[in-house]
Amino acid sequence: MAFSADELRVLRRALAIALHPAPLQDEDVQDCLRLAESVDEAAREAGRLRAFLLDDLARYREALPGSLGGYLDLLRDALAAGYDPGADDLAALRALRRNAGAAELLTRCQALAERSVRARLARVSQATAAAPASAPRARLLALPGGRAAADEPKPTPPVPAERPVPKPSEVFPPRRRPVPPPPPEERVAG
Repeated sequence: MAFSADELRVLRRALAIALHPAPLQDEDVQDCLRLAESVDEAAREAGRLRAFLLDDLARYREALPGSLGGYLDLLRDALAAGYDPGADDLAALRALRRNAGAAELLTRCQALAERSVRARLARVSQATAAAPASAPRARLLALPGGRAAADEPKPTPPVPAERPVPKPSEVFPPRRRPVPPPPPEERVAG
């Protein structure tokens, strides 16, 4: 990020005020706010540019091997900007290692990926080491049906209150059979 001469002047004044607090004039406050706004906009623009370059890199990677030259150039630029190569990049470079440029980049990317993984592991181990030792550990409970469950006596189910079991005829009353109609001679005309 580059600052103009005016922005450097404002930045220098802001740092001097931060080191030796003094009352600020309205003009100084406005200058600092404008500088902060400019820095924020530059950071947003850098993020947008990075996202565009990574999308472009992915498009070139998808079009391999036809886009070999463009992909290698974009990957070199991304690595120079601090990009950590991913598994897709390593796989693409392995497939293209017959090309001298791809083989050279594969070696470089493998070293960067390994360094990145080691740094993440170091951060994780530092975070776990920094955890307070006095914090109580949560007790692990065995899931039902495991080896611990076989050792423990099984609880007896509670005895239900004495309640008579209904008979099937009480639950499902018998159906009444339909009465057949009387024969025609017994029918009474009404």
